[in-house]
Amino acid sequence: MLIKHIQETIGHTPLFELPIQTPNQVHIFAKLEMFNPGGSIKDRLGEYMLQDAERRGLLTANTTIIEPTAGNTGIGVALAAQARHLPVILVVPEHFSAEKQTLMKALGAKLVNTPSDQGIVGAIKKAEQLAASIPDSFVPMQFNNPANPGTYYHTLGPEITQDLHEPIAAFVAGAGSGGTFAGVAAYLKAEDPHTQVIAVEPEGSILNGGPAHPHRIEGIGVEFIPPFFKHLPIDQTLTISDDAAFEQVRNIAQHAGLFIGSSSGAALAASLQLAQSLPAHSNIVTIFPDSAERYLSENIYD
Repeated sequence: MLIKHIQETIGHTPLFELPIQTPNQVHIFAKLEMFNPGGSIKDRLGEYMLQDAERRGLLTANTTIIEPTAGNTGIGVALAAQARHLPVILVVPEHFSAEKQTLMKALGAKLVNTPSDQGIVGAIKKAEQLAASIPDSFVPMQFNNPANPGTYYHTLGPEITQDLHEPIAAFVAGAGSGGTFAGVAAYLKAEDPHTQVIAVEPEGSILNGGPAHPHRIEGIGVEFIPPFFKHLPIDQTLTISDDAAFEQVRNIAQHAGLFIGSSSGAALAASLQLAQSLPAHSNIVTIFPDSAERYLSENIYD
């Protein structure tokens, strides 16, 4: 395939039937989002949010893009901004992976780190402060931008149903900003109301009503309830421990040759847990948002 712009390679990622045996022969399919050009599912979001801003007349030739991010959205936004020759400032809590931060800088973004103990809320506040002080700046703000779930409703959801011409018993995905889960879940529910939509969170997230505390699963888990979740009919929320997620990160590398990040490990652990209760030969679809390579400094294989 000949291309002229790297954005042409965003989306249409493989849907992989995992070579995993379950007691009742439930099939688990994973959308391999590490095949996007920037290495994660958030390449879709970065491009879609800037396209949406262009349609709304919010960008000029000199607009500075500012975004608070845990990492992958920052890479996606930087990739989209680079194609438009726009400067980018990304606000990142300092504890997030060094590899992600290196990739953001490689794409030309300026990084502003915020204290780890302030979490993503601290990064959001800092991004808002920067936007107030920088003329002609724009904050896509993935956490409350309708283009976030819209990205996945219009791209990832249809891709799944085009790839898998069979009923989907359950859609299982991690919850961070909530956009991926909300968009795909809404699309699949519209296609088939019988499809269960299962949100995955780490221990220390608050969707299930538990107390917030630190965890090692990067990219999912919330310190506040994202607005996209408030009206979404979630059928179930599964809470996955760090140990369970990292066990699946190691297992899938050894048995399927896949190098996945910890949020993917959590999604796989939740899918395996759910498979125990589904009828024989049911289909589960999950999302692997990124690869292990951007977490090697965190010793995910140890």
